[in-house]
Amino acid sequence: MRRGKLRIYLGSAPGVGKTYAMLSEAHRRIERGTDCVVGFVEHHGRPRTEVMLHGLEMTPRRELAYREGTFTEMDVDALLSRRPAVALVDELAHTNVPGSRNAKRWQDVEELLQAGIDVVTTVNIQHLESLGDVVESITGVRQRETVPDEVVRRADQIELVDMSPQALRRRMAHGNVYQSDKVDAALSNYFRPGNLTALRELALLWVADRVDEYLQEYRGEHDIRTTWQARERIVVGLTGGPEGRTLIRRAARLAEKGAGGEVLAVYIAAGDGLSSASPKELAAQRTLVEDLGGTFHHVIGDDVAHALLEFARGVNATQIVLGVSRRRPWQYVFGPGVSATVAVESGPDLDVHLVTHDAAARGRRSLPVARGARLGRPRLIWGWLTGLVGPALLTLLLHEVVPELGLANDMLLFLTFTVAAALLGGLFPALASAAFGSLLLNYFFTPPLYRLTISDPRNIVAISIFVGVAVSVASFLDLSS
Repeated sequence: MRRGKLRIYLGSAPGVGKTYAMLSEAHRRIERGTDCVVGFVEHHGRPRTEVMLHGLEMTPRRELAYREGTFTEMDVDALLSRRPAVALVDELAHTNVPGSRNAKRWQDVEELLQAGIDVVTTVNIQHLESLGDVVESITGVRQRETVPDEVVRRADQIELVDMSPQALRRRMAHGNVYQSDKVDAALSNYFRPGNLTALRELALLWVADRVDEYLQEYRGEHDIRTTWQARERIVVGLTGGPEGRTLIRRAARLAEKGAGGEVLAVYIAAGDGLSSASPKELAAQRTLVEDLGGTFHHVIGDDVAHALLEFARGVNATQIVLGVSRRRPWQYVFGPGVSATVAVESGPDLDVHLVTHDAAARGRRSLPVARGARLGRPRLIWGWLTGLVGPALLTLLLHEVVPELGLANDMLLFLTFTVAAALLGGLFPALASAAFGSLLLNYFFTPPLYRLTISDPRNIVAISIFVGVAVSVASFLDLSS
């Protein structure tokens, strides 16, 4: 037997019209030929709601005696016997009178669903169990009747019934919610504009989270990996370094600019369990992101950039926040680094923010491009001239004036121009000078002459050492200057 489907009209506050909306849905279904029966609906003396009951079949209620009084509850057995296609059951969080079949009405609804009967029901946001303390702090009233959040989350459909605080207060003033003798007290207490605004925000955020769950389920079922930018979700990549706090605060400011923005901090740990991250610093960053309303995640992955992108796409993130790299220039020989890789492979659906921080300042000053910008154009020009024209003139001088100086001495003279190019123009002119000088040494001073070949293996070693020494000296001078 198939399980029945549950549709819930979730109200942001009492009196917004969720029961009226449920009854309107019942009339629409009946017009389409659906067998729809009222299991339990309480109109609370509201004329418009009472009118909506006309024309609907209603199951007789069960009478129960309790404390010298008689009360009525929904007759679950009668509904199971009648077996309608759809049952209308109001006030899902209601507590049944002692002696009833179940303690709570949501348990009655669960029986109907298991019997294959579709149920349309209502509940207010303040009756969700997880929000009890929050609602009490806002309104000063403790909700005694609650329903577990999981029961509501399992619903096949949830429709928010909302109304602005001003419109709801007008409805109350016109006597459409409570009797006239109760209106003034209600408007002055529970139904103050601030209370209604806060309850409304709770309802909107709760439903937004539920919609996001539906979206994640759909994306997972259809294996959708691209980002759908329905909501700003910002992933912060943490390394365990002190810059993490700066990144988290920056991400929080970005999230504040978008309605419903969410921050997810993630630390990627190596699969072998070895990590240089400080557990104390990570704990402090976890506390910070949670204090700012975000969440902390610990992910295992050997390829940090790949794991970070997989996580971001898995949670449908719209932005990634990373710190500027702290790598030394020589480390780029082994790859572009996490920040650059993420920026290149993020694609058009993910925005990547590279945030500066104190720990990266020293590393940035040592980058060749940054140093070249500080040297200025004249020094760069002189560096290139020294690195390229100098070896050419030296070759002419050695070839025409002192041709028998020896290969070792020739190499030292060429090395002088490489060092001078590094001092004047930085690393790139020096590297060009080393490469150009090695070609000139090979062609003009290494047998066989005037050919780019070397007959003596010892000369191959000598020129290789020259290139290595030239590059090393040039790199050292560039980093230290």
